[in-house]
Amino acid sequence: MLSYQHIYHAGNPADVHKHALLCWMLGYMTGKAKPLSYIETHAGRGLYRLDAPEAVRTGEAAAGVGRLLEAGVVQQDHPYPRALAQVRAEHGAQVYAGSPLLAAMLLRAEDRMDLAELHPQEHDALRFAMSPCGARVHKRDGFDMAQSLCPPTPRRGLMLIDPSYEVKDDYSAIPGQIAKLHRKWNVGVICLWYPILTSAMHGPMLSALKAQDLPNALRHEVRFAPVRPGHRMVGSGLFVVNAPFGLAAEAARLSAAWDATGASR
Repeated sequence: MLSYQHIYHAGNPADVHKHALLCWMLGYMTGKAKPLSYIETHAGRGLYRLDAPEAVRTGEAAAGVGRLLEAGVVQQDHPYPRALAQVRAEHGAQVYAGSPLLAAMLLRAEDRMDLAELHPQEHDALRFAMSPCGARVHKRDGFDMAQSLCPPTPRRGLMLIDPSYEVKDDYSAIPGQIAKLHRKWNVGVICLWYPILTSAMHGPMLSALKAQDLPNALRHEVRFAPVRPGHRMVGSGLFVVNAPFGLAAEAARLSAAWDATGASR
């Protein structure tokens, strides 16, 4: 969908949930000496200014990274705040890093990054933000890129699928895409983010994923109050295929810390 721009939502509670577990997985996987591939299908622009008019207009970051990190939803030695601090040390305190740039802070020189972004302005901004990181930035449909790369080299690795869901067909198409990707890349960690809306549109998609009996599948969700009146998103979910060892325990710890902040009320 070429109308979606994440600047309006950067740093919101869903980003905190997604990025906390993504960074934990990358921190765990880079703890081993073997190189890995990181693939992202809907990368956005990579770097966002929280003082930009679009971000100020929605105020979503204040309810997300502004509140939840200060409340200690993750500890300061967690890979997520460490990676974000690295980005802010270079770009200033009023920025938020998207998942491509957070991943780049955690990956090593021997690791490979492939990022897709179809929106022309977002793609150009992504190329600029990622230019020091050695990432391959593709201006093409993210699922087409992912299918063409799998199985990647190195075979060990993680893929993040994070579409806008502005196209309702995404919900019905994603289970088939993930099944095909897993057949090609049976050792890959495939991580799908999805919004929890008041309409519960994610329900049939999750049922279809569950029916595939994918290996080591982990589903984790958090809930939060609408960030502004009339906002339909009330939670954030991740569905992970080949979940790394320890992710279930980390997700349970995050849930407990999340509830302790009062964000779910």
